Amino acid sequence: MTELEKLVGRLRRFSKVRDWEQFHTPKNLAMALAGEVGELLAELQWLTPEESSKIMEDPESAARLESEVADVMIYLTRLADALKIDLLKAAHAKLDESERRYPVEAYRGSARKAPPLV
Repeated sequence: MTELEKLVGRLRRFSKVRDWEQFHTPKNLAMALAGEVGELLAELQWLTPEESSKIMEDPESAARLESEVADVMIYLTRLADALKIDLLKAAHAKLDESERRYPVEAYRGSARKAPPLV
C-alpha cells in the first residue's frame, strides 16, 4: 500500500467515525479546498518574491505554511476520493500532456502560455 493510499484510508475513517461523509460532497469539498488555498495564499500574499523564497527559514511562518499546505492536500485528496479520481494517475497524465504542450526547446526559460489544445 502506498503512502497516498494510506492517507486516503485514514481520511475515509476520520470522516466516517464523525459521520461527516454526508457533508463531503464534491461541491462542499471543492469549496473547502478553495478556502484552504485562500488561507495558503494569505500567508504569502504581501511577501516579495525573495521573502516568499525564504519563508521556511522562519520557524513560525514555516509552521503556518506547512499547516496550510497540509489542509490543501487533505481536501484535495478527499475530493479526489469522493470523485473516484486516482490522483497520481491524473497528475502523471497532466504532466504527460504538459510535456507535449511545452517542449523544452520552445519553452525553456519562458513563462508564456501554450496555445489552446484543439
